[in-house]
Amino acid sequence: MGNRILILFVVCICQTTLLFAQQNPLRLWYNKPAKIWEETLPLGNGLIGMMPDGNPTQEKIVLNEISMWSGSPEDPNNYDAHKNVNAIQALLKAGKNDEAEKLVNETFVTSGKGSGFGNGANVPFGCYQLLGDLLLHYQLPSSPIEDYTRSLDLATATAQTSFRAGSTKIQRTYYTSFDKNIGVIQLNQNNNARQTVGISFERKENIDRYSLLDDGILVEGSLPDGKGGKNLKFVALLKVQGKNIQVSKKDQVLEVSAAGNLSIYLTASTSYYGQDPLATAKATIAAVQPSNAAKIYRSHLEAYQRTFNRVELNLFGNKVNTNIPTNERIANFYKDPTQDPDLATIYYQYGRYLNISSSAPKNTNALPPNLQGLWANQIQTPWNGDYHLNINAQMNHWGVEVNNLSEYHKPFIELIKRIAKTGEQTAKAYYNAPGWVVYMMTNIWGYSAPGEQASWGASTASGWLCNHLWEHYLFTGDQGYLKEIYPILKGAAEFYDHTLVQDPKTGWWVTSPSVSPENAFRMANGKVAAVVMGPTIDNQIVRELYQAVIQADSILAVKDSFVASLKGKLKEIPPAVVVSKSGRVMEWLEDYQEVEPKHRHVSHLYGLYPAAFISPQTTPTWAEAARKTLAVRGDEGTGWSRAWKILFWARLQDGDHALEILRQLLKPAFASETTYQGVGAGTYPNLFCAHPPFQIDGNFGGAAGIAEMLIQSHNGYIHLLPALPKAWSKGQIKGLKARGNYTVDMSWENGKIVKLNIKGKKGNVRIFENGTYKDYKVL
Repeated sequence: MGNRILILFVVCICQTTLLFAQQNPLRLWYNKPAKIWEETLPLGNGLIGMMPDGNPTQEKIVLNEISMWSGSPEDPNNYDAHKNVNAIQALLKAGKNDEAEKLVNETFVTSGKGSGFGNGANVPFGCYQLLGDLLLHYQLPSSPIEDYTRSLDLATATAQTSFRAGSTKIQRTYYTSFDKNIGVIQLNQNNNARQTVGISFERKENIDRYSLLDDGILVEGSLPDGKGGKNLKFVALLKVQGKNIQVSKKDQVLEVSAAGNLSIYLTASTSYYGQDPLATAKATIAAVQPSNAAKIYRSHLEAYQRTFNRVELNLFGNKVNTNIPTNERIANFYKDPTQDPDLATIYYQYGRYLNISSSAPKNTNALPPNLQGLWANQIQTPWNGDYHLNINAQMNHWGVEVNNLSEYHKPFIELIKRIAKTGEQTAKAYYNAPGWVVYMMTNIWGYSAPGEQASWGASTASGWLCNHLWEHYLFTGDQGYLKEIYPILKGAAEFYDHTLVQDPKTGWWVTSPSVSPENAFRMANGKVAAVVMGPTIDNQIVRELYQAVIQADSILAVKDSFVASLKGKLKEIPPAVVVSKSGRVMEWLEDYQEVEPKHRHVSHLYGLYPAAFISPQTTPTWAEAARKTLAVRGDEGTGWSRAWKILFWARLQDGDHALEILRQLLKPAFASETTYQGVGAGTYPNLFCAHPPFQIDGNFGGAAGIAEMLIQSHNGYIHLLPALPKAWSKGQIKGLKARGNYTVDMSWENGKIVKLNIKGKKGNVRIFENGTYKDYKVL
């Protein structure tokens, strides 16, 4: 079979009955098996992932491991690039943007193969890949399948498939343990009759060796390094247990039967973690014993719920909707979101669930969620499943602080620290500058160079990444952490301070060359260009970064002379917002003609979110300009773009408009779930966000947007219910976080706070409640 590996395995453990009542408010459920991957249910513990399709007779479970990356470390910097930067900047100063862009493409991009234009599986940049497919072939009574239900319980991180075949009731339970790095599949039936199951593991390439063991399967493989060799080694180890198991082997397939219930345990690891993946997998699976089954599940549940249960949300919706399959609820919500507030609750908690499930911050060398979290079903994932740094990786983490998942920021922060090191070389190569810089994409190998084309690959991301370093401090108040990341903040500021150039028309000091992410404009000569000096997003990011470094220096009492100079530089860079003649926020230094007025990126509103320059309270003129900007951009867009617009409208304190964008975010991605035609932006049946294809950033951004509708704390006070839609007039939430390390519980009726409890540092904290500023005493 070449590289096609088939594996069969089953395990029996004592039965753990999990009741999935249809009234469960945090439950996704369906009355039919998944026909496509975007209908399957995601399980993960931040290291391994499983997505079962729930097919009664031939089930496929897509398996993942968060570090399954091809490629390898490389130095993609063009060390002659800095020799051309002055010429590029001179062309931009002369208004010859098209010629400057041509020169950037020739001299100022990566010296290597870059991302392979999104096909990086066999180049050094690499690609995030699936681990493999687990195929389960069941022998069932020859009776019709009835009473079929497939579900995912967010409160327990457990999926289930149940149905009846004649008099036999079958229940399959799946979870990825948050206590031990194992995936568990329990195969139970009511009459304890002998079950026979064939199980196969399949991967199309890069399997080096497989071994059928007495009680399971061992799979070993290695992924290409992009340079003609191999790099990352991976191992999948599966263990079977059961009562009176009988095993036969045929064509590399293991057929197992047992008297009564069956179960499967699996684990996976790679060499990314600096350990022998085989030894790691063996040690993990050795802890699995038949007598431990119930304890393994209890430990999983306790570990997961310690985190998930920090936040409770109730929007007091129509409980009758819980009897409707989730795919139908999505369609109904798109028609009228006011009739099912509970689906907004599910979507919010699903976002938190995905955060918890796609990263493992307690583990050494933990990775943050990539473009697909940790769930991929391909060798060549879309856009390499990498870390896009011009909004997407950032959006993945916009909700972690406010949603009481602060430690889930840590893997991303550690990634930023690592690429800041390689970014020092990039700063030297492209500008001969101090400090560090990275551009719009990176991988687990520390890639920091620009992309292959200027129009999308020339935007610097280091300042935007520093927003996350600073926000984590603002929420936690951890000065030890601030001291740790201060040099990184300063290094990013040093780079910008060294490389800014003076715009001859305004006298402002601005970035050059740069782009407004992935957008372009029409020049006076009719040509289209993307490369400019000082796009608005850069001006906002540089201002935000300088302010953060200045504040950090003051808090830590460093008294750095470089930081002292930044205070004067704040007067020389552009203001955060320049309003055009049309009354909108200008995207570039000049009011260029827009090529695509409804472009998916709205980068010039970075100052509205995630930054805090634009506010109805503090800068009402700028807030009105932002409203007009959004009106022209439109409510639609890609999935993640719609999520960003929820946050924009929440910051503009327009809850009904934010809910309208949430409605559009939950637009069914398929016009027909029979033919799966009409693919568009919105939401897949399993609640994954459709860019399309699937990108997890929309899920995370949508969850962050819902939180932002309920609480904000960026203007020096805690704003309660700043963007509450009329349809959510009654509700309660417990456990939201505010900057300053405050935890907020509140209930409201008729849109007004009726109960409030804020926990944190003792003393008075300024709040804005029911239209009034007041002091709240924290006891």
